[in-house]
Amino acid sequence: MKSTNLIWHNGHLKPWAEATVHVSAHALHYGSSVFEGERVYATPRGPQFFRLADHTRRLFSSARVYGIDVGYSPAAIDEACHAVVRANDMSSAYVRPLVFRGCGGLGVLPAEDVVDVAILALPWGSYHGDARENGADVCVSSWNRAAPNTFPSWAKAGGNYLNSQLVALEARRGGYAEGIALGTNGLLSEGAGENLFLVLNGTLLTPPTGAGVLVGITRDSVITLASSLGIPFAERELPREALYYAEEIFMTGTAAEVTPVRSVDGVSVGAGGVGPITRTLQDAFFGLFDGRTEDRWGWLTPVIPAVVPDRESQEATIHDRTSRQKPPAVEASA
Repeated sequence: MKSTNLIWHNGHLKPWAEATVHVSAHALHYGSSVFEGERVYATPRGPQFFRLADHTRRLFSSARVYGIDVGYSPAAIDEACHAVVRANDMSSAYVRPLVFRGCGGLGVLPAEDVVDVAILALPWGSYHGDARENGADVCVSSWNRAAPNTFPSWAKAGGNYLNSQLVALEARRGGYAEGIALGTNGLLSEGAGENLFLVLNGTLLTPPTGAGVLVGITRDSVITLASSLGIPFAERELPREALYYAEEIFMTGTAAEVTPVRSVDGVSVGAGGVGPITRTLQDAFFGLFDGRTEDRWGWLTPVIPAVVPDRESQEATIHDRTSRQKPPAVEASA
């Protein structure tokens, strides 16, 4: 992984090597963190976040599920995301806001609820390499997604991804790019880190949000784009064999973007390449960033340039902080 110069950590921009956490941090022992993955795209109008407000909203919702007090307002988190991209002088980036319980004791419930917030911005291209153009070879995992009312799948929490690691490790050992997990009912759920779409009889299908899936923002974007293009769509519970019947399959996520699947368990999907509906949706999605697709939904947010705040805005930022008195999101002084 290629690092950048600066990370936003608890209100300050710090050199990469100085953004450290103690080994007693609660999140390290118990997975008590929530996070987001966001992309900044290089566009003809400069670098722009894709659906930043929606990612920040989900970050706070995930934190609420686990009783974690973020300690900053959504506006302050948005500002910090802009600051770390700007400070590293990036025209495109993968941005990772992370909220986690820090040093507060080793009990399952920390004796003192200390919460840290960090935001990284990294250069990151296509998650599955050339699969975006050629399709990925995937397998169905022997590991299931957690049953409802165990781990809340709508929350993007660090601990939830232990299951994803098992799915991905099994796929890698088998020589596959990714694994697809079933729910405890034996029906399709999602990939290790992606939502799943199938095309059957010309209709775009995806498992419902109650199928143990993360309610993905890229998932929602693809559904919206499909509707605007007149592509028939339905959320539907789907058995495993639907993967072998499907004319097209693709996976979506902030990292994966829109990645076609060319085979499942060694069985070719359709003609084994990128199907026409998948290609249409890819073109529409990536067209948002090169100007071919009109942003009718207000999904793009330009990275704001640095400004020197006046006294009134500085005071407003100070009053926005919580009782923990974390410093505001500001540029590094050096």
